[in-house]
Amino acid sequence: MAGITPAELAAIRGRLEAFADDIFASLPRKDQRARGQCYLRGLMLEGRRKSIEPMTARLGGEVHYQALHHFVAVSLWDWRPVRRRLAEQLVAQLEPTAWAVDDTGFPKDGDHSVGVQRQYCGTLGKTANCQLGVSVNAVTEQASCPLDWRLFLPESWDEDAERRVACRVPERVRHRPKWQLVLDMVDELGSWGLVPPVLVADAGYGEVGEFRQGLEDREIGYVAQVKADTSAYPEQTRPTVAPCSGRGRRPQPRYRDKPTSLKQLALAAGQSAGVELIWRRGSKGLQRSRFLCLRVRPAGVTPRRQAAARAEGVGWELPVCWLLVEWPVDKPEPVKYWLSNLSETTPIVELVRLGKLRWRVEQDYRELKGALGLDHFEGRSFGGWHHHVTLVSVAHGFLTMERLGRPKPAASA
Repeated sequence: MAGITPAELAAIRGRLEAFADDIFASLPRKDQRARGQCYLRGLMLEGRRKSIEPMTARLGGEVHYQALHHFVAVSLWDWRPVRRRLAEQLVAQLEPTAWAVDDTGFPKDGDHSVGVQRQYCGTLGKTANCQLGVSVNAVTEQASCPLDWRLFLPESWDEDAERRVACRVPERVRHRPKWQLVLDMVDELGSWGLVPPVLVADAGYGEVGEFRQGLEDREIGYVAQVKADTSAYPEQTRPTVAPCSGRGRRPQPRYRDKPTSLKQLALAAGQSAGVELIWRRGSKGLQRSRFLCLRVRPAGVTPRRQAAARAEGVGWELPVCWLLVEWPVDKPEPVKYWLSNLSETTPIVELVRLGKLRWRVEQDYRELKGALGLDHFEGRSFGGWHHHVTLVSVAHGFLTMERLGRPKPAASA
């Protein structure tokens, strides 16, 4: 996906306007809806910078700079109904295989933009001054699109009243871990009647026991990448009862051996226990590797606490889930690990397909930034950031559906 020419924009303008009329129907004023459409056209047109001044220049007098700047950076229109309608349309059109979660950096100069601080920026591959946005994306093998966004607010912003006021950060908005922001979005999307067929995540999220437990509590299936040193027991390991001395309280069943790591469990099974699979047919040809599946009992602090709480501390067992391991034939040990709560009957080929599907989000971010200026917004306010990422997502969603073919009718909200 790349910026489009004025001639190409003219060819699709009718469909874009119809799409925008539907997506922006919640905006209360006609002039807001018109400026929303201008902003979409400005984002789509060719040009290196997608900040407001160069976009208004490319639009050739359709809208004044001050009007477009006010619409995005200052106006109080609610982005949530716009995102809801966009999410409803995208889920209906794409029929996603999964939802994928991830985050991306927005490099910034200075310390006045909302949520900015020195932190790891995946976009740059290093620690830098940046904002972090967290997204939930609808994903298929052919396409994916953001459904919802959150701005990560560092803890340092919680007590910085001066910057909060300057950036118009609502009082209710406080620091929350990125994994909790994802669960918040899952809940918001659920309140819109949208539920993931399965959720996929990288180790930044999958490694967090509270995140996996949050998905379990919501009865959401997941395939989440984790680290090699994540602790677990083999499936056959059970709690045991120590011999009773005859005095005091009777011993309760518990796991008496120390858990091992996922890496050790995989090494014990051996590379020969795996199977070679093709997991994608892409521009670089067939993507293949060797994979191993085991049934294990994750044994971190969160799984133990939750299992004991559910059984009220009596006779509890750690739940069993899938461990998926990628172990290429030319490597001395595994290179990637995933945990999944999907059914025991799930074929290994399906686990691999889902585990590898998250790559689509990285493609999303490249398109959103390279073609549509996701990280080009120069405003500093909380609302302005959300307005911009919402409008970029609308543009991306429309172009994605154009690329896949004419949209089919979708139910109204």
